[in-house]
Amino acid sequence: MNQKKLFASILLIIILFFGNQLWAKDATQKATKVSFEMGADVMSRYIWRGSQFGGNSPSLQPSVSVGYGNLTLGAWGAYSLSGSNTGQEFDLSLNYTFLNDALTAGICDYYFPEESADYQYFNWNKDITGHVLEASLAFNGTDKVPLTLLVAVNFYGADATKVNDDPSSPGFNSRDGIKYSNYFELGYSFNVNDISCNAFVGGTLNQVNKADNLTGYLGELGYYGTGPGIVNLGITATESLPVTEKFFLPLSASIITNPQTQKVFFVFGFSL
Repeated sequence: MNQKKLFASILLIIILFFGNQLWAKDATQKATKVSFEMGADVMSRYIWRGSQFGGNSPSLQPSVSVGYGNLTLGAWGAYSLSGSNTGQEFDLSLNYTFLNDALTAGICDYYFPEESADYQYFNWNKDITGHVLEASLAFNGTDKVPLTLLVAVNFYGADATKVNDDPSSPGFNSRDGIKYSNYFELGYSFNVNDISCNAFVGGTLNQVNKADNLTGYLGELGYYGTGPGIVNLGITATESLPVTEKFFLPLSASIITNPQTQKVFFVFGFSL
Protein backbone atom coordinates (compact mmCIF):
# COMPACT_ATOMS: atom_id res chain seq x y z
CA MET A 1 0.00 0.00 0.00
CA ASN A 2 1.46 3.39 -0.99
CA GLN A 3 1.60 6.29 1.45
CA LYS A 4 -1.36 8.21 0.00
CA LYS A 5 -3.66 5.16 0.29
CA LEU A 6 -2.37 4.47 3.81
CA PHE A 7 -3.07 8.05 4.89
CA ALA A 8 -6.60 7.95 3.45
CA SER A 9 -7.29 4.63 5.18
CA ILE A 10 -6.22 5.97 8.58
CA LEU A 11 -8.47 9.04 8.18
CA LEU A 12 -11.40 6.78 7.34
CA ILE A 13 -10.76 4.61 10.42
CA ILE A 14 -10.73 7.69 12.68
CA ILE A 15 -14.05 8.93 11.33
CA LEU A 16 -15.74 5.51 11.51
CA PHE A 17 -14.41 4.74 15.00
CA PHE A 18 -15.53 7.97 16.61
CA GLY A 19 -18.33 9.02 14.25
CA ASN A 20 -21.27 7.11 15.70
CA GLN A 21 -20.65 8.38 19.24
CA LEU A 22 -20.14 11.97 18.13
CA TRP A 23 -23.04 12.24 15.71
CA ALA A 24 -25.38 10.72 18.30
CA LYS A 25 -24.90 13.74 20.54
CA ASP A 26 -27.25 16.68 20.34
CA ALA A 27 -25.68 19.17 17.96
CA THR A 28 -24.71 22.41 19.66
CA GLN A 29 -23.86 24.86 16.94
CA LYS A 30 -21.33 27.59 17.62
CA ALA A 31 -22.54 31.14 17.32
CA THR A 32 -21.37 32.62 14.04
CA LYS A 33 -19.19 35.43 15.29
CA VAL A 34 -15.67 36.69 14.83
CA SER A 35 -13.12 35.94 17.56
CA PHE A 36 -9.56 37.19 17.91
CA GLU A 37 -6.74 35.82 20.05
CA MET A 38 -3.06 36.63 20.42
CA GLY A 39 -0.27 35.57 22.74
CA ALA A 40 3.31 34.39 23.00
CA ASP A 41 5.24 31.51 24.56
CA VAL A 42 8.79 31.79 25.85
CA MET A 43 10.43 28.35 25.78
CA SER A 44 13.84 27.24 27.01
CA ARG A 45 14.28 25.32 23.74
CA TYR A 46 12.29 24.91 20.53
CA ILE A 47 11.43 21.21 20.31
CA TRP A 48 8.95 20.08 17.66
CA ARG A 49 7.88 16.49 17.11
CA GLY A 50 11.04 15.16 18.71
CA SER A 51 13.55 17.42 16.94
CA GLN A 52 15.32 20.54 18.21
CA PHE A 53 15.31 23.72 16.14
CA GLY A 54 17.31 26.88 16.75
CA GLY A 55 20.25 25.30 18.53
CA ASN A 56 20.86 25.68 22.27
CA SER A 57 18.83 28.86 22.65
CA PRO A 58 15.54 29.91 24.22
CA SER A 59 12.79 30.58 21.71
CA LEU A 60 10.13 33.29 21.52
CA GLN A 61 6.98 31.93 19.88
CA PRO A 62 4.25 34.52 19.15
CA SER A 63 0.83 33.57 17.80
CA VAL A 64 -2.32 35.25 16.56
CA SER A 65 -5.59 33.79 15.30
CA VAL A 66 -8.91 34.95 13.89
CA GLY A 67 -11.95 32.70 14.14
CA TYR A 68 -15.34 32.74 12.45
CA GLY A 69 -17.68 30.03 13.64
CA ASN A 70 -15.82 26.74 13.35
CA LEU A 71 -13.14 28.14 11.03
CA THR A 72 -9.84 29.52 12.38
CA LEU A 73 -7.01 31.26 10.53
CA GLY A 74 -3.81 31.40 12.54
CA ALA A 75 -0.22 32.63 12.35
CA TRP A 76 2.62 31.26 14.49
CA GLY A 77 6.29 32.11 14.67
CA ALA A 78 9.50 31.03 16.38
CA TYR A 79 12.57 33.23 16.87
CA SER A 80 15.80 32.33 18.62
CA LEU A 81 16.54 34.66 21.54
CA SER A 82 20.27 34.24 20.95
CA GLY A 83 19.97 36.56 17.95
CA SER A 84 21.22 33.90 15.54
CA ASN A 85 19.67 33.29 12.13
CA THR A 86 18.70 29.73 13.05
CA GLY A 87 15.45 28.62 14.61
CA GLN A 88 13.33 31.14 12.76
CA GLU A 89 9.94 30.02 11.52
CA PHE A 90 6.71 31.56 10.25
CA ASP A 91 3.65 29.34 9.82
CA LEU A 92 0.14 29.99 8.57
CA SER A 93 -2.69 27.57 9.27
CA LEU A 94 -6.35 27.15 8.42
CA ASN A 95 -8.39 24.82 10.64
CA TYR A 96 -12.00 23.70 10.67
CA THR A 97 -13.41 22.07 13.83
CA PHE A 98 -16.56 19.96 13.62
CA LEU A 99 -18.53 17.17 15.32
CA ASN A 100 -18.97 19.13 18.55
CA ASP A 101 -15.30 20.18 18.52
CA ALA A 102 -14.14 16.56 18.48
CA LEU A 103 -12.45 16.64 15.07
CA THR A 104 -10.25 19.28 13.46
CA ALA A 105 -9.17 19.25 9.82
CA GLY A 106 -6.39 21.62 8.86
CA ILE A 107 -3.81 22.81 6.39
CA CYS A 108 -0.54 24.35 7.59
CA ASP A 109 2.13 26.22 5.65
CA TYR A 110 5.55 25.83 7.31
CA TYR A 111 8.22 28.34 6.31
CA PHE A 112 11.79 28.64 7.66
CA PRO A 113 13.40 31.99 6.66
CA GLU A 114 16.90 30.97 7.72
CA GLU A 115 17.03 27.70 5.81
CA SER A 116 18.45 29.20 2.59
CA ALA A 117 19.30 32.74 1.52
CA ASP A 118 17.87 31.85 -1.91
CA TYR A 119 14.34 31.27 -0.58
CA GLN A 120 11.81 33.96 -1.46
CA TYR A 121 8.57 33.91 0.51
CA PHE A 122 6.26 34.51 -2.46
CA ASN A 123 7.96 31.91 -4.68
CA TRP A 124 5.67 28.87 -4.82
CA ASN A 125 7.46 26.98 -7.58
CA LYS A 126 7.42 23.37 -6.34
CA ASP A 127 11.06 22.81 -7.33
CA ILE A 128 12.58 25.69 -5.35
CA THR A 129 10.00 26.97 -2.83
CA GLY A 130 10.87 27.15 0.86
CA HIS A 131 7.30 26.35 1.91
CA VAL A 132 6.09 22.96 3.14
CA LEU A 133 2.33 22.33 3.06
CA GLU A 134 0.82 19.80 5.46
CA ALA A 135 -2.71 18.39 5.68
CA SER A 136 -3.89 17.03 9.02
CA LEU A 137 -6.84 15.54 10.83
CA ALA A 138 -6.98 15.51 14.63
CA PHE A 139 -9.31 13.84 17.09
CA ASN A 140 -9.38 16.24 20.05
CA GLY A 141 -10.81 13.89 22.67
CA THR A 142 -14.10 14.03 24.58
CA ASP A 143 -15.12 13.96 28.22
CA LYS A 144 -15.53 10.20 27.99
CA VAL A 145 -12.49 9.59 25.76
CA PRO A 146 -9.45 11.59 27.07
CA LEU A 147 -7.36 10.57 24.07
CA THR A 148 -6.11 12.69 21.17
CA LEU A 149 -4.93 11.46 17.80
CA LEU A 150 -3.16 13.45 15.09
CA VAL A 151 -2.55 12.27 11.54
CA ALA A 152 -0.53 14.62 9.30
CA VAL A 153 1.15 14.38 5.91
CA ASN A 154 3.20 16.81 3.79
CA PHE A 155 1.82 17.16 0.29
CA TYR A 156 3.69 20.04 -1.36
CA GLY A 157 6.93 22.00 -1.30
CA ALA A 158 10.29 21.49 0.38
CA ASP A 159 9.69 17.88 1.38
CA ALA A 160 11.60 16.26 -1.45
CA THR A 161 15.00 14.84 -2.36
CA LYS A 162 17.54 17.35 -3.63
CA VAL A 163 18.79 16.49 -7.09
CA ASN A 164 21.15 19.45 -7.46
CA ASP A 165 22.96 21.03 -4.51
CA ASP A 166 25.64 22.86 -6.47
CA PRO A 167 24.98 26.64 -6.18
CA SER A 168 27.05 27.38 -9.28
CA SER A 169 24.99 25.19 -11.61
CA PRO A 170 21.56 25.75 -13.18
CA GLY A 171 18.65 24.27 -11.28
CA PHE A 172 20.28 24.70 -7.86
CA ASN A 173 18.14 23.15 -5.10
CA SER A 174 15.87 21.47 -7.65
CA ARG A 175 13.96 18.51 -6.29
CA ASP A 176 12.82 15.08 -7.29
CA GLY A 177 9.26 14.43 -6.17
CA ILE A 178 7.42 15.00 -2.93
CA LYS A 179 8.21 12.46 -0.19
CA TYR A 180 4.82 12.68 1.57
CA SER A 181 6.49 12.71 4.98
CA ASN A 182 3.89 11.67 7.56
CA TYR A 183 3.49 11.98 11.30
CA PHE A 184 1.14 10.24 13.75
CA GLU A 185 0.69 11.15 17.41
CA LEU A 186 -1.41 9.64 20.18
CA GLY A 187 -1.95 11.61 23.40
CA TYR A 188 -3.54 10.89 26.77
CA SER A 189 -4.64 13.70 29.12
CA PHE A 190 -5.00 13.42 32.89
CA ASN A 191 -4.74 15.54 36.03
CA VAL A 192 -2.51 15.23 39.07
CA ASN A 193 -3.95 17.53 41.73
CA ASP A 194 -4.04 20.97 40.02
CA ILE A 195 -1.51 20.02 37.34
CA SER A 196 -2.72 19.09 33.85
CA CYS A 197 -0.64 16.40 32.17
CA ASN A 198 -0.45 15.04 28.65
CA ALA A 199 1.50 11.92 27.74
CA PHE A 200 2.23 11.46 24.04
CA VAL A 201 3.91 9.18 21.54
CA GLY A 202 4.53 10.18 17.93
CA GLY A 203 6.06 8.41 14.97
CA THR A 204 6.42 8.25 11.22
CA LEU A 205 5.89 5.53 8.61
CA ASN A 206 8.16 7.09 6.02
CA GLN A 207 10.42 4.71 4.14
CA VAL A 208 13.89 5.96 3.17
CA ASN A 209 15.60 4.22 0.28
CA LYS A 210 19.29 3.44 0.67
CA ALA A 211 19.96 5.28 -2.58
CA ASP A 212 18.46 8.43 -1.08
CA ASN A 213 21.20 8.52 1.55
CA LEU A 214 23.63 9.49 -1.19
CA THR A 215 21.72 12.67 -1.97
CA GLY A 216 21.22 15.90 -0.06
CA TYR A 217 17.91 16.73 1.62
CA LEU A 218 15.90 19.84 2.24
CA GLY A 219 15.00 19.56 5.90
CA GLU A 220 15.56 16.35 7.85
CA LEU A 221 16.28 12.98 6.34
CA GLY A 222 12.78 11.67 5.68
CA TYR A 223 11.67 14.94 7.33
CA TYR A 224 11.09 13.26 10.71
CA GLY A 225 13.62 10.45 10.90
CA THR A 226 15.81 7.90 9.17
CA GLY A 227 12.92 5.52 8.62
CA PRO A 228 9.70 4.21 10.19
CA GLY A 229 9.56 4.40 13.97
CA ILE A 230 8.91 6.43 17.11
CA VAL A 231 10.43 9.93 17.00
CA ASN A 232 8.59 11.77 19.76
CA LEU A 233 7.86 10.31 23.19
CA GLY A 234 7.25 12.23 26.40
CA ILE A 235 5.00 14.03 28.83
CA THR A 236 4.03 17.68 29.36
CA ALA A 237 2.75 19.18 32.61
CA THR A 238 1.04 22.59 32.77
CA GLU A 239 -0.03 24.71 35.72
CA SER A 240 -1.23 28.28 36.20
CA LEU A 241 0.84 30.24 38.72
CA PRO A 242 -1.18 32.95 40.52
CA VAL A 243 0.61 36.31 40.26
CA THR A 244 -2.26 38.53 41.38
CA GLU A 245 -5.91 37.87 42.21
CA LYS A 246 -6.83 38.30 38.55
CA PHE A 247 -3.64 37.32 36.72
CA PHE A 248 -2.32 33.79 36.37
CA LEU A 249 0.89 32.85 34.54
CA PRO A 250 0.62 29.53 32.65
CA LEU A 251 3.76 27.41 33.11
CA SER A 252 4.73 24.22 31.29
CA ALA A 253 7.46 21.62 31.59
CA SER A 254 8.13 18.75 29.19
CA ILE A 255 10.37 15.72 29.14
CA ILE A 256 10.79 14.63 25.52
CA THR A 257 12.85 11.89 23.97
CA ASN A 258 13.45 10.83 20.38
CA PRO A 259 14.19 7.08 20.33
CA GLN A 260 15.51 7.22 16.75
CA THR A 261 18.17 9.82 17.48
CA GLN A 262 18.56 8.78 21.14
CA LYS A 263 18.15 12.43 22.21
CA VAL A 264 16.37 13.65 25.32
CA PHE A 265 15.15 17.17 26.14
CA PHE A 266 13.85 18.86 29.28
CA VAL A 267 11.92 21.97 28.22
CA PHE A 268 10.41 24.69 30.37
CA GLY A 269 8.32 27.68 29.34
CA PHE A 270 5.60 30.18 30.13
CA SER A 271 2.80 31.85 28.17
CA LEU A 272 1.82 35.50 27.93
